Amino acid sequence: MLTVVVTVLTALWVGFSALSVFRRAQWVVGPLAEYGVARRWWPWLGAAKAAGAAGLVVGLVVPVVGVAAGIGLMLYFTGAVITVLRARSYAHVPFPLLYLAPVVAVLAMGPIG
Repeated sequence: MLTVVVTVLTALWVGFSALSVFRRAQWVVGPLAEYGVARRWWPWLGAAKAAGAAGLVVGLVVPVVGVAAGIGLMLYFTGAVITVLRARSYAHVPFPLLYLAPVVAVLAMGPIG
């Protein structure tokens, strides 16, 4: 049961992040521009997060999909940390980590059943 709760909450959290990119929330796209992420990439970044969030939920029924989505999100948010570090915005490093940590937790909990 705990795995289901953590997985669903993580999917909602990542989905919120995707929606924030799609809606061009200033608190999200402002830093992206500051880090030098090209505007043409923003929809793709949002789509990757949305697909990962959906994959986590599907993974509750089809575990291999959840594992693949979790690995993809882990790579995504690790890349986000690297992007922030390369931009020397050290104060912003915790933000992608707030998304990475629950994804890692979901993967560590393993499939249901």
